[in-house]
Amino acid sequence: MLRLSMPMNASRPSPSKAPMTRRRTLFALLGASALSLAIALPALAVNRGSRAPEIGLEDQNGNPVRLSALRNKVVLVDFWASWCGPCREEMPVLERFHQEYADDGLVIVGVNIDREQGNMRRFLRRTPVSFRIVHDGSHQVADRYQPPRMPSSYLIDKRGVIRYVHAGFRSGDADDMEREIQQLLR
Repeated sequence: MLRLSMPMNASRPSPSKAPMTRRRTLFALLGASALSLAIALPALAVNRGSRAPEIGLEDQNGNPVRLSALRNKVVLVDFWASWCGPCREEMPVLERFHQEYADDGLVIVGVNIDREQGNMRRFLRRTPVSFRIVHDGSHQVADRYQPPRMPSSYLIDKRGVIRYVHAGFRSGDADDMEREIQQLLR
């Protein structure tokens, strides 16, 4: 029988150190995965120059809203929520844009992200609008666009390419948005 012996000064991992090594490796892998995800997620968000993702939901009247059916139109897709103060400020501005530019080829689609459709309906009773609204309670559309904050607006040209992105809303943003709409409608 062959017997191997280790010198007295050789270190053997103690049974209690083996789980620590595995734990460190696991934490290192988890950390690397989290870092990779944090780096990759912003790349998944749509930006200027990228093709606008499809909406594919029904509006408040039960009609399908498909960006592919709105080619040759300028489309403003606006993500909003009933609990969002800046969204309340922005809605009348969007309604004015709709009234003023719809005949020129502007289509506005409001994408409500409230989980409960009742919250959206109550908001719209207090702040009625005549442009199209879709309810995205499951966030299937929001997941495609990855809006950075509420409200977030995506101005899409006649070929379906995102030309301008507005995250948040302040009163001075209305002038910039209107100028961009006019430019794309030319």
